[in-house]
Amino acid sequence: MELYETLPIVPLRDVVVFPHMMMPFVIGRPSSTRALEHALGKDKRIFLAAQHDAAVDEPQPSDIFTMGCVANIVQSLKLPDGNIKVLVEGIERARAVEWKEDKGFYRVVVKVVPKHKETGVDAESTMTKAVSLFEQYVKLSNNLHYDAMIAAVRVDDPGKLADTIAAHLVVGVDEKQNLLEIISPIERLNRIAGLLEAEVDKLQVDRRIQSRVKKQMEKAQKEYYLNEKMKAIQKELGRKDEKGNEIEELKKKIDQAKMPEEVEEKAVQELKRLEAMPPMSAEATVSRNYLDWLIAVPWQKKTKESRDLKRAEEILNEDHYGLEKIKDRILEFLAVRALVKKPKATILTFSGPPGVGKTSLAKSIARAMNRKFVRLSLGGVRDEAEIRGHRRTYIGAFPGQIIQMMKKAGTMNPVFLLDEVDKMSMDFRGDPSAALLEVLDPEQNNAFLDHYLDVEYDLSNVMFICTANVLHTIPQALRDRMEVLQLAGYTEQEKVEIARRFLAPKAVEGAGLTKENITLLDEAFSTIINRYTREAGVRNLEREIASICRKIARKVVVVGKEFGEEITAAKVTEYLGVPRFRPTLAEEKNEVGVATGLAWTEVGGEILVIEATLMPGKGRLTLTGKLGDVMQESAQAAMSYVRSKADEFRIPKNFNRTTDVHIHIPEGAIPKDGPSAGITLATSLVSALGRIPVRKDVAMTGEITLRGKVLPIGGVKEKVLAAHRSGLKTIIVPKDNEKDLADIPKNVLDALNLYMVESMDEVLKIALVEPLSGIAPAPGTPDIAGDQPAVSH
Repeated sequence: MELYETLPIVPLRDVVVFPHMMMPFVIGRPSSTRALEHALGKDKRIFLAAQHDAAVDEPQPSDIFTMGCVANIVQSLKLPDGNIKVLVEGIERARAVEWKEDKGFYRVVVKVVPKHKETGVDAESTMTKAVSLFEQYVKLSNNLHYDAMIAAVRVDDPGKLADTIAAHLVVGVDEKQNLLEIISPIERLNRIAGLLEAEVDKLQVDRRIQSRVKKQMEKAQKEYYLNEKMKAIQKELGRKDEKGNEIEELKKKIDQAKMPEEVEEKAVQELKRLEAMPPMSAEATVSRNYLDWLIAVPWQKKTKESRDLKRAEEILNEDHYGLEKIKDRILEFLAVRALVKKPKATILTFSGPPGVGKTSLAKSIARAMNRKFVRLSLGGVRDEAEIRGHRRTYIGAFPGQIIQMMKKAGTMNPVFLLDEVDKMSMDFRGDPSAALLEVLDPEQNNAFLDHYLDVEYDLSNVMFICTANVLHTIPQALRDRMEVLQLAGYTEQEKVEIARRFLAPKAVEGAGLTKENITLLDEAFSTIINRYTREAGVRNLEREIASICRKIARKVVVVGKEFGEEITAAKVTEYLGVPRFRPTLAEEKNEVGVATGLAWTEVGGEILVIEATLMPGKGRLTLTGKLGDVMQESAQAAMSYVRSKADEFRIPKNFNRTTDVHIHIPEGAIPKDGPSAGITLATSLVSALGRIPVRKDVAMTGEITLRGKVLPIGGVKEKVLAAHRSGLKTIIVPKDNEKDLADIPKNVLDALNLYMVESMDEVLKIALVEPLSGIAPAPGTPDIAGDQPAVSH
C-alpha cells in the first residue's frame, strides 16, 4: 500500500538527515521559519531534504533533492537574533512528488518509502562486517564517543543499523545523499562497508603521521629543554656558552684566513646560518664542516721560493745521476722565475718506463725550489668527483683530491705531483681526465671550482708535474696542455753509478749493516745488471742488491758484528743463484736467415730475433710469433721487395712458386706490432733465399718500402740502449733518425758503430757476412761490405 502525506519542507544546507537520527540545527531563512511554524501549529511533522548547492539562499524545487526524510520536531527554541534552534528526529524516508507554494513557504506531497525487512545469513554477516569496521572507525576517530557509538549500533534491524552508521560517517553531502537514496538495507550496508574501509585506511595513515610528528616535536622540545637547562647550569657555574665560544672562534679564524672578498662573504653568511641552528642538528654539522674546509684551505700563505740556481743544481745532482736534459729544463724554469715576477705556469710531464725516477725527481724539484711537495696518485681513479669533489647536498660530502692536497700542503705554491696520469679510467660517474683539463690549463686554473667549496680557488701558483709510463692512453686535449719530457732507460754505466751512489748505501743501511760488513764492487753491479735484471729502470736492481744485503745480515748475526765480505761477480752468482738472463750477444754465431732487430716497449727497448726458413711448397708466406696487422704488412712488403729484386740478388725468379717461406719471431706469447722491423724482415728473407749468413753483432731498425727505401721510426734512444745493453756493437738506423742521436749518452755512442742508411742495398752490404752477387763490395772494407761510412764517436 502506497502512503502519501502533505508536509511543509525545510531545505537543509550541507546536512542530510537519516531515519532514527536525532539532529539539531538552526533555522534562519524566512521561508524555512514559516514552514517550521506551520508544522509546529499542526502535528509537528516536517519534510527535510538537502540542497544541491548550499550557496543558494532562496532554493527552488529544482535546487533541492527529491529524496529526503520525514521528521518529528522534538524541540524548538527561539534565539535572541531571531533564528530558531530546532532538534528533530528522523522517522522515515520519503520522496517529494508534488510541490505547492503556500504563504511564503513550500508544502510538498511526499510518497513514504516502505521499510524493507531483510533477514538471513547474508544479512547477519554483512551487519557483523559493518559493525566491526565501524568500531575501528570510532576508535581511530577523535570526534566520536566510543561507548555511545557502540551502544547505538547494537541493533538487529539492518536498515536501522545502516542509517545509524551513515548518520555518523564524516563524508561529503553527495555521498550521504547516495546512502539515503539506497532503499535496500543490505545494499546500503555493503556501500557503507566500502566507505568505512577507505576511511579507516585514511585515519590509520593520519594517526601514523601524527604519532611521528608528535615524537619529533617531543624530541625537539626535549633537546630545547636540556639545552636551556645546560645553559642555566653553565651560567650558574660561571662558564661561558660553548656554542658562543665556537662561533667567536670561527669568526676569528675567518678573519685570519685572509680569504678573497667573495669567499669571506660566503663564509660569514654560512656562519650566520650556523649561529641560528640548534648545535646538535645534522645541518649544523654539515655547515660547521664546510666552514672548517673554507678556513683550512690556504688562500694567501706561500712559501718563499729559492731561486739559487747553483744550490738547485747541487740538489738535483745529489738526488739523481744522469737525466741531464730534465735537469737543464728545471734550471731553465728556475732561471725564468728569477727574472719574471709572475711567469706563466708550466705543466711538466715526465714520461718513461717504470723505475727510472720520475716520482723521486719531482720530490727533488720541490726540494731544489724550497717548495712544499704533495703527491696525488691517479692510478685507477674513475670518478670525476675525486677531482672536483661532491656537492654539499650529499651525506658525507668532501672536497675533491685537488683541494684536499692543497689543504695538506698548507701553501698556495706547492709542487703538486699527479702520479700515473696515464692510468685513469672512466665510467658512468664521469671522466676524471676531463675534470683535469681545468686544473692543468694555466688560462683557467686561477678560478678552479670545486663542487664542495662552491667558490673559485686559485691554482695558478701551483707547479704541476705529471708522470706517465705511456702517452697514448692520455686524452689528446689533456696531452695538449702538457710539456712532455721523455725519460728513457739508463745505460749500464749509469746503472752502476746509481747503484754505487744511491742504491747500495740505502740497501746496506736498510739491512742494518755497516761499510765494514759489506763492500759491493762495480763488477758485482755489472753482473746483477746484465745477468739478473733486464729493465729500463733500477727497481729490480735495488731488490737484488737488497737481497744480497739480507744474506750478509744473516751471516753477521750468526758469525758476529766483525764479519765482513767483499762482493765480486762470483759472489753475486753464489748469493743470487742461477743467472736469469744470457749475457752479451743476442746470437752466438752468424746464421743464415736469422737477423737481429730492435723493438720499443713500455719498459724500454728490447732486441728482437727474426728467423726465416725455406721449405718446398707453392710460395706460401707463413708469419708466426703473435704479430700485429702492421707487422704482418711489413713482412709482405719485405717479401714483395725481395721478389722485385730477385734478378739483382741472383735469387731464382720462380722461388715464389716452388718454395714456402716461414718467418717466425720467438717469444710467441708476447704480442708484437709496428713497422720498424721492416728492414730486419727483408734482411732475414734475403739471407735465407741467398744462403748468406747475417752478422751476429749487427742490430737494425727501420721501416721498408716496396722500392727498398728505409723510412724513419720512433724510440731510437730506447732501441740503441737495448742494443748496447745486449752487447751488440753495430747498429743500422734510418738516416732520417740522425737527429735522435743527440738524446743518446756520449759514452754509449762511443762504444757503438752506428750506420745511417737510406736504402735496403746499404743495409744488406753492412748486415750480410759476404756480398750478394748483384751488390759489389766497396774497396777497403774487408769486414763490413759497403760504401756507407760508420759514424765514429
